[in-house]
Amino acid sequence: MSKETIYDIAIIGGGIVGAATLYQLQKKFPNLHILLIEKEDRLAGHQTGHNSGVIHSGLYYKPGSKKAVNCVKGRHELVAFSKEYDVNHDVCGKVVVATDNSEMPFLDKIYNTGLKNEIEGIVRISSEEIKDLEPFCEGIAGIHVPCTGIIDFVGATNRLAEVALAKQSESKVLLSEEFKNASHGDEYTIVTTSKGTYKAKHTIYCGGLQADRLAKKDDVDLDLQIVGFRGDYYDLSEQGMHKVKNLIYPVPNPAFPFLGVHFTRMIEGGVECGPNAVFTFKREGYNKTDFDLKDTVDALTYLGTWKLFAKHWKFGLDEYRRAFSKALFLKTLQKLIPSLTMEDLVPGRAGVRAMALGPDGEMIDDFKIEYKSKAIHVLNAPSPAATACMAIGMDITEMAEKQFGLV
Repeated sequence: MSKETIYDIAIIGGGIVGAATLYQLQKKFPNLHILLIEKEDRLAGHQTGHNSGVIHSGLYYKPGSKKAVNCVKGRHELVAFSKEYDVNHDVCGKVVVATDNSEMPFLDKIYNTGLKNEIEGIVRISSEEIKDLEPFCEGIAGIHVPCTGIIDFVGATNRLAEVALAKQSESKVLLSEEFKNASHGDEYTIVTTSKGTYKAKHTIYCGGLQADRLAKKDDVDLDLQIVGFRGDYYDLSEQGMHKVKNLIYPVPNPAFPFLGVHFTRMIEGGVECGPNAVFTFKREGYNKTDFDLKDTVDALTYLGTWKLFAKHWKFGLDEYRRAFSKALFLKTLQKLIPSLTMEDLVPGRAGVRAMALGPDGEMIDDFKIEYKSKAIHVLNAPSPAATACMAIGMDITEMAEKQFGLV
């Protein structure tokens, strides 16, 4: 198809949510001509390719929320897809471990949430049973979650796109083309990128870390802003790798909006420890000293950022100290595995998560997808969005069917 051809839908953003949306749309409507545009030279270049690689169970999310429903539904679909199309994955299970009596009420709450969310196979376990599963882990009680797994999310993203394109040869995935703007006309929208223009009847934005900026370009009235938080990881060295079999998580502190540092066996080998969570001065910056003036100004001139800082400054200070201190990082990890030493840890990679904040400094806790005019915007898709990508893609497909009048 030439650039003058009118596509039925243009999808902006080639992370796993964008790829899953392409897949679900093309699966339900194989005759549609769909264009997916990604600014990087590969799919899954940002959040998808820098996350922990965990297939989440749905254990932590408010019952009835989009996160809870889509995580469970999407997990089943993602595992089934991975089996059918040979995406590297392993449903290996994890343990959530309480190390202090003060954590027991929160462990109970998580377990009851898991039951309400119909997480299959979860059981309470004793300190002895923790040892059976993870011999080097010390805890007073825990939860075994057998349906949690690990996966190659980059491989899954690429396979989703491949399968979608195989259903319709006239659809395309364009790499290394940055979206600039979209101009809506009566019959179609002109999408301008760094390399050219394309015509599409409708657009779907799956921008992740850039979701708010893409929405503003489309004149969406926002009640949130994306603020980036970097997560740093350590890897277990060869001498320390035997101390973790699968996945070990702490009981999350309910006053802090992250799960805490944990141990994750990676699908390609090795074990990661982390992440912490620190404000980043560059939305797509994966090094501790990365800086972008626009990203920094946008974040620090937003009232919600400062209200978040005010509420969580003690946690934030601890996270920053740990980001620059291997000893403090180790001390946190030793709560779960006391035998860990400095020699067991080597510096690893980092990821940046998009936190959608309201003007009151509260984190937007659930998935948020909105329709306006000829466009659908995925405004908030935090963890477990990668796990839930198939369900999110189907939600978008159903919204597109209704709002776009797809046949």
